[in-house]
Amino acid sequence: MALTSPRASNGKLAKTVGYYAAFVSLGLVSAALGPTLPGLAEHTRSALSGISFVFSARSFGYLLGASRGGRLYDRLPGHLLMAAALLVTAALVAVTPLIPVIPLLLAGWFAIGLAEGSIDAGGNTLLIWVHKANVGPYMQALHFFFGVGAFVSPLIVGRVITATGDIHWAYWIVALVLVPVSLAIARMPSPAPVADGDAESSSQGSDWALVALIALLLFAFVGTEASYGGWIYTYAQAIGLAGTASAAYLTSAFWGALTLGRLLSIPLSLRLSARTMLLMDAIGCLLSVAVILLWPGSLPAIWIGTLGMGLSMASVFAVVLTVAERNMHVTGATTGWFFVGASGGSMTLPLIIGQLFERVGPQSAMWVILVDLLLALVIYLALVRKLASRSR
Repeated sequence: MALTSPRASNGKLAKTVGYYAAFVSLGLVSAALGPTLPGLAEHTRSALSGISFVFSARSFGYLLGASRGGRLYDRLPGHLLMAAALLVTAALVAVTPLIPVIPLLLAGWFAIGLAEGSIDAGGNTLLIWVHKANVGPYMQALHFFFGVGAFVSPLIVGRVITATGDIHWAYWIVALVLVPVSLAIARMPSPAPVADGDAESSSQGSDWALVALIALLLFAFVGTEASYGGWIYTYAQAIGLAGTASAAYLTSAFWGALTLGRLLSIPLSLRLSARTMLLMDAIGCLLSVAVILLWPGSLPAIWIGTLGMGLSMASVFAVVLTVAERNMHVTGATTGWFFVGASGGSMTLPLIIGQLFERVGPQSAMWVILVDLLLALVIYLALVRKLASRSR
C-alpha cells in the first residue's frame, strides 16, 4: 500500500484551499447582483422591468460557460483556465457600475456568466481530479464555501451603499478580492485529468424521460432560488419593510440560511432518503412563501419566510443529482441537460418577476415563486411515479 508523502498532501491541501477561495469569490459575485439592482437601474436610467433582463443574460452566459467552456479543462492546464476566468470576472465586475446603458450592461453580465460557469465547472472537476474517490466531503465543503461568499456579499454591499450612497465601491471591493485568488491559483501546478475507466457502463442508454423530469425539477427549484435571492432586496424595500441596510441583511440572511442548510444536510443525508429530503425541501419552501403571502406587511413574517426558504433550498441541487446518480447512468450529455434545466430556471423566473414587479405590484414576486414551487411539487410527484414504474 503506497503512502502519500507529506509534500503531496500539502500540494492537495493548497489546491483544495485555492478552489474553496475561488468559490467564495464566485459567491461574492453571484449575490452582489440582487442588492445592487436598484443602483444599476438608476445608473442606466431604466425601469426594473428592463434591468431584470440582466438575470437572463447572466444565466445564459453561465449555461454556456459551464456546458461548453468546462470542456476546456480536459485539454488545457486547469489552474491557468480558472485563474484567467477569475481575472476576467474581476475586470468585468469592476467596470459594471460604470456602464451607462442597458445593452452594454447585458453584454457585461453575459460575459460574467460565461466566466462564472467556467469557474463552477472547473472547480468541481479539478477537485475530483485532486481527491478522486475521496472527494465526497471535499465537494460538500466546496459548495458550502460558495454559500459563505454569497452570505458575506450583501453585507458588504449594504455597508458600502450606506457609507457612500452608491454602488461603485461595492463592485470594486468584490473585484479586488478576486485578483489575489486568481494569482495564487495560477502559481500552483494543475492536477492531471482523470481518465474515463468505466467503458462498460458508458454503453448504457439513458432514460430521456427521466432526464427531462430531473431537468424540469431543477428548472423549477433553481428558478425559485435565483428569484428569491435576486429580488428579496428590492421586494423588501418596495413594500416598505426595509431600508438599504436592512434589505441587505435580509438578502444575506437568505444566503446564510442556505449555507447553514448545506452543512445540516450532510448528516441528514445519512439518515434520510434522497426522495424524502426532496419532499421536505419542497414543503419547506411552500410553507416559507406562504408565511410571507399570508402576512404581507409583517417584518417577522418576511424574516421567517426568508430563513425558511434558505434552509429549505439548501440541499435541493445536491439531492436532485443524487437521485439522478442512483437511478441512471449520468453521462456528459445528461449532465448538460441538467445544466440547461437549472440555467433555464434562473433565466426565466427572475425575468417574469421583473416584468410584473412594477406593472402588477411587488407581491407578484411571491405569487410567481409560489406557482413555481407548486409546479416543482407536481414534477416531483411525476418523478416519483416514474422511478416507481422503473423498479417494478
